[in-house]
Amino acid sequence: MGRKQQYGTLASIAAKLGVSRTTVSNAYNRPEQLSAELRQRILDTAEEMGYLGPDPVARSLRTRRAGAIGVLLTEDLTYAFEDMASVDFLSGVAQAAGDIQLTLIPASPETSVDHASAQQLINNAAVDGVVVYSVAKGDPHIDAIRARGLPAVVSDQPTYEEGMPFIGPNDRTAIAPAAQALVDAGHRHIGILSIRLDRERNDGEVTRERLENAHYQVQRERVRGALDVFAQAGVDIASVPIMECWINNRQYNFEVAKQLLESHPHLTAVLCTTDSLALGVMEYLKSVGKSVPADLSLTGYDGTQMALARDLTTVVQPSKMKGFKAAEVLLKMIENEYVEPQVKLETSFHPGSTVAKIDPAL
Repeated sequence: MGRKQQYGTLASIAAKLGVSRTTVSNAYNRPEQLSAELRQRILDTAEEMGYLGPDPVARSLRTRRAGAIGVLLTEDLTYAFEDMASVDFLSGVAQAAGDIQLTLIPASPETSVDHASAQQLINNAAVDGVVVYSVAKGDPHIDAIRARGLPAVVSDQPTYEEGMPFIGPNDRTAIAPAAQALVDAGHRHIGILSIRLDRERNDGEVTRERLENAHYQVQRERVRGALDVFAQAGVDIASVPIMECWINNRQYNFEVAKQLLESHPHLTAVLCTTDSLALGVMEYLKSVGKSVPADLSLTGYDGTQMALARDLTTVVQPSKMKGFKAAEVLLKMIENEYVEPQVKLETSFHPGSTVAKIDPAL
């Protein structure tokens, strides 16, 4: 019998070229991460060595990998398609994932206190690793990820989970330009709207105790950052009304805006911790024949396309880049490559046209 033909492998091609196995794999799965010259060298060498390209079935059997990464959301699935900041984030994840399958793992906020359900959800997810996207500190899904031994990256929150790299901005300092824009314009009667602060439901007024003990750290830090600026401007922060919108969708955004402005008619400005809330304020004002900034000054946070199209005064965070970085780091972890424990992202400020000057004595 003739001698069995020997074909090249990722490892043998990598060794011949002096590159990593991941680099060779990227030539097939994520070509945008390589220069055209390097990718062509890899493909030419692979052809010379008889390597026919990745076989997903064989790879799965050999490595016991699912060939997929998951994104954990403690939100209803519709949130992933309706919240524009989340849409941008997931777009970035998908771009970095390339040919690797992307699986959404939506966990209803109402069931995020149930350890058994969390464990079942994570155990049933056919993924090789998880991007934890904006989840409350102490959420049982994180314990379930650890118990299964899955590589995981945290984006936004919770911060400082041991063994899980963090990707996101410093929200407390990032929101400062929006708050400063209001006080510089003379506003002293300012309300704050925030989306969900904790896993225990609340729609409406937020006590200082709830704020300080909040498990959703992003929203807590944005509110704290705004209060820091207001206090430095001489505003009595104990008099600043804070209201919470537990479900972040158009209906609830409208309702919480209505509740804040009807219960505090003296307010001249509202700072929102998301653009979605600010758009809810605009919609409410329109329903009562008012507008920004003629009747109320308004700021947001996220820099979504819809908000920028309305020229909202807002903080712009790189949501798509955040998703890309999160997936990029996770893929490196799956390949047992070194990753930075923390990637802090820069934000920018869009001055917009929704803040008007007033006499601070009013």
